[in-house]
Amino acid sequence: MGAPYLAHIIHLRVILLPYSSKKAGHDGENVGNCPFCQRLFMVLWLKGVKFTVTTVDMRKKPAELKDLAPGTNPPFLLYNGTLKTDFIKIEEFLEQTVAPPRYPHLSPLNKESFDVGADIFAKFSAFIKNSPNNAFHEKNLLREFKRLDDYLNSPLPEEIDHNSRETITISKRKFLDGDRLTLADCNLLPKLHVIRIAAKKYCDFDIPAQFTGVWRYLQNAYEREEFKQTCPADIEIEKAYFSVANKRK
Repeated sequence: MGAPYLAHIIHLRVILLPYSSKKAGHDGENVGNCPFCQRLFMVLWLKGVKFTVTTVDMRKKPAELKDLAPGTNPPFLLYNGTLKTDFIKIEEFLEQTVAPPRYPHLSPLNKESFDVGADIFAKFSAFIKNSPNNAFHEKNLLREFKRLDDYLNSPLPEEIDHNSRETITISKRKFLDGDRLTLADCNLLPKLHVIRIAAKKYCDFDIPAQFTGVWRYLQNAYEREEFKQTCPADIEIEKAYFSVANKRK
């Protein structure tokens, strides 16, 4: 039956990494670099539910946290007294429970929208950890961006009007699965943001301008409050990758 009639109060505990500066982390309250937390934050925002976010400074774990989920790091979701600790299960729970008619479903129509960016973060991680003189990992990362770009520029079945004489060759959609943000975007966009900031800072790597579909996608995403307002400050991402990038030789 979906969600109860009364407004939900969803308590999502969000990790705060042990780095702090400026508006994201300097007071031990704001959100640090955690793509998984941002993913869930976006889902909640897009669902339109009433929720509260509590950040947890992992340098000073409160006793309450140890009692709540000993040995487990956030994100957590506390819903009507029930604790969820796995971010994928949290997302599945939200999609099944916070559901129509009161709240929208966010699942994409096309399975490929979920699959297309599956390897891009792993390729980025290998790239930023390895020698800048080794072009192998950069080529692998660029190959994944090319795959993403091809998908974003290819019209979806829903964009093709078989009764029209006009042939659509380049997609004009805003996001992975159309003109609305879906779970696929909540998964991929936080990772792309981390890649854009960290790769530029430590590898002088920019997403090539030739990937017009990727840039159209990012520009549309940064215009949405659900994404823009949940991004950590650049300094949080830079500090999170400082020690990793310093090992590059």
